[in-house]
Amino acid sequence: MRKNLDRIKIRYDSESDVLSWEISKRPIDYAVEIGNMVLHFSPDNIPVYVEILEAKKFLGKTQKLIKEKITLPA
Repeated sequence: MRKNLDRIKIRYDSESDVLSWEISKRPIDYAVEIGNMVLHFSPDNIPVYVEILEAKKFLGKTQKLIKEKITLPA
């Protein structure tokens, strides 16, 4: 499992506010935009690269949801 984690590369571009990560070294064939996410796929339809546009906004919402759903033990 550790080998798979070593291949993942995560980057944040503050100028464009895009969070991206490379999941695989496979070649990219096409991309699909879903809301503020762009998913890049290989020719055999395997996800290769993920981009989150407006990353600060996305992560802020995610953080809020996590805080609402997680209750810490006393």
